Amino acid sequence: MPTIRVLHVYRTFFPDTQGGAEETIRQITVGLKAIGVEARVFVPSPYPYPKTISVNGIKVVRTKLHFEIASCGFALTSIPEFKRQVAWADIVHYHFPWPFADLLNLLAIVKKPSVVTYHSDIVRQNGLMKIYQPLMQNFLASASSVVATSEQYRDSSLVLGALKKPIDVVPIGIDENSYPQPTGGTVARMEQTYGSGFFFFVGMLRYYKGLHILLEACQGADFEVVIAGGGPLEAELKQRVKAEKISNVRFAGRVTDEEKIALMDLSRAMVFPSHLRSEAFGVTLVEGLMRGKALISAEVGTGTSYVNQHGETGFVVQADDPGALQEAMMRLSVNEEETLRFGHAARRRYEALFTSDRMARAYHAIYKRLLGETE
Repeated sequence: MPTIRVLHVYRTFFPDTQGGAEETIRQITVGLKAIGVEARVFVPSPYPYPKTISVNGIKVVRTKLHFEIASCGFALTSIPEFKRQVAWADIVHYHFPWPFADLLNLLAIVKKPSVVTYHSDIVRQNGLMKIYQPLMQNFLASASSVVATSEQYRDSSLVLGALKKPIDVVPIGIDENSYPQPTGGTVARMEQTYGSGFFFFVGMLRYYKGLHILLEACQGADFEVVIAGGGPLEAELKQRVKAEKISNVRFAGRVTDEEKIALMDLSRAMVFPSHLRSEAFGVTLVEGLMRGKALISAEVGTGTSYVNQHGETGFVVQADDPGALQEAMMRLSVNEEETLRFGHAARRRYEALFTSDRMARAYHAIYKRLLGETE
């Protein structure tokens, strides 16, 4: 049987940025490669030199990013290269939202079967949505398959609910072998710098991550918090910590995968205060499950509460509530037995539901269905 060739399309990717969607694409492509599917990633980049690079053995084709409007990158000269990559592919796999991809699909007159992984609703840009909505509706309606990452998101999204087609559901999974095992030297360096037993947040420092809520929850508390990652709110958050003399919060900045895993292992639990629907799933939560860590997240009506089961793998608290978040963190900070119990359950849940192989095989089945292949 010929190898299936899949072109993944998104607005950003490694090494330019680190985030949940980028990690999801990496895990899908690496997982599919292991079962014989050839994948490429098409992405705009502010510095696309060289044009083609390799990330974890996956070919990444980069085109020039010219500017951004409301977090939507525009790559105005990308159509010829996009057409060449579409011609190579059997399946075009878009990762939503990236409105410019909707336009690319239209202008390039893509006739290949297409999959859209619907990572998130567009939450903040309400004014621009009035302009974009007709293009979005046409794009999603034309897709051969639209995939939600959880039943919770599928059932709560007004956009997905308005589509007159079945929505596939494929939860995000990760392969622990794709993460480096921290060396003793890295663990020692991280421990010397940040200690151990802290609550750990890692991710892009964006508006919907709820980090302002986390900082408020830290005020007057005995526990320690380490925040890793970069992003548009980094300077603002650091300034607030300094101005308000919040002494129990430290910023690690952007970390390597090895440093991230070392910090996870040194932590008491993962804290994930995202308070808006833009947080559709939470790859960081899955990473926490993988490392056997108790989780604290907020109820936003999305897949985060599918990953983190309240009372089983950790606590799900009310969104945008610093008091509730602080109470959950205080409880885990003094209850070692409960923290360990949550951590053991977290690892079991990862193994049962959130492996990369499970996700890759689900997408493989969708691809074969669209291509008319049978077992």
